[in-house]
Formats: sequence, C-alpha cells, structure tokens
Amino acid sequence: MIRVVLPQHLRTLANVGKEVEVDVRHPVTIGSVIDAVEERFPMLRGTIRDHATLERRAFLRYFACEDDLSHEPPDTRLPDAVVEGDEPFLVIGAIAGG
Repeated sequence: MIRVVLPQHLRTLANVGKEVEVDVRHPVTIGSVIDAVEERFPMLRGTIRDHATLERRAFLRYFACEDDLSHEPPDTRLPDAVVEGDEPFLVIGAIAGG
C-alpha cells in the first residue's frame, strides 16, 4: 500500500483524513499513484491533473522523501521508502506570491 498525503481542499472533497492508502502494482510511478488515487476517489478526477492532458495542475506539487518530483515525467519510479510504505507520497498545494 502506498501512503498519499493530500492537501486540505482535496481531503474535504474526498471526505478523507490527511493520509490515504492506495494499492499500486509495480512499478510504482508518479502516474500509477495518481491513477490509483483517482480510481479510489473518483471525485478527485481532474483535480490533481488535467482530464485531457494528464498534466499536473499548476498549483499542486509532488514530493517524495523530501525531493520535489513535480516536474518529473509520470513514469518516474518512486523511491523505495515510498514503495515500502515508510514514507508518504505528498501532493502539496502550492502557494504563489511572497
């Protein structure tokens, strides 16, 4: 099981807690994790990535093991610590401005 932490607005939409678990077949990639999240929580389809292009939404970022994976291709394999459930895959709401 892959642990996924979602931002507050997506947790509210899916009516879940801070962290969810999804079952993902190997190889575990960014795209396969998002596929599993959208399959388990259909109300999140189109909120994390665009329906047509499957590109990450502009104000969301992906992190794993303190590394920003936001600009990596969807077929990028996730670190072993995420695959083994020791670390979560993070979907973070980005904040613009400063």
